[in-house]
Amino acid sequence: MSMLMTTTPTVEGRPVRQYLGVVTSEAVMGTNLFSDFFASVRDIVGGRSGSYEQILRDAKSEAMAELAEQAGQLGADAIVGISLSHQVIGGDKKTMLVVLASGTAVRLG
Repeated sequence: MSMLMTTTPTVEGRPVRQYLGVVTSEAVMGTNLFSDFFASVRDIVGGRSGSYEQILRDAKSEAMAELAEQAGQLGADAIVGISLSHQVIGGDKKTMLVVLASGTAVRLG
């Protein structure tokens, strides 16, 4: 059975039967010089940075998978109240992207 994951505090029609605790995960992804260079060009001329967008998508996927794994180890069938955030670390070089995820592992009725 797959893990039901939602940003809402409840699941319509499925009452929370048991709260199992908060689960958290972090995904830290390095960028490379090539991505950084083209992102700098995009800063000047405008537009989207596809390479950074892909790195953020990958980091989000990893963070969500880890969240589901932790909740599964607690016996949960869902995670409610998921919150996602991201940060760039590395000073002016902006070489690392971090995605943070948290939520509440629950068993639904």
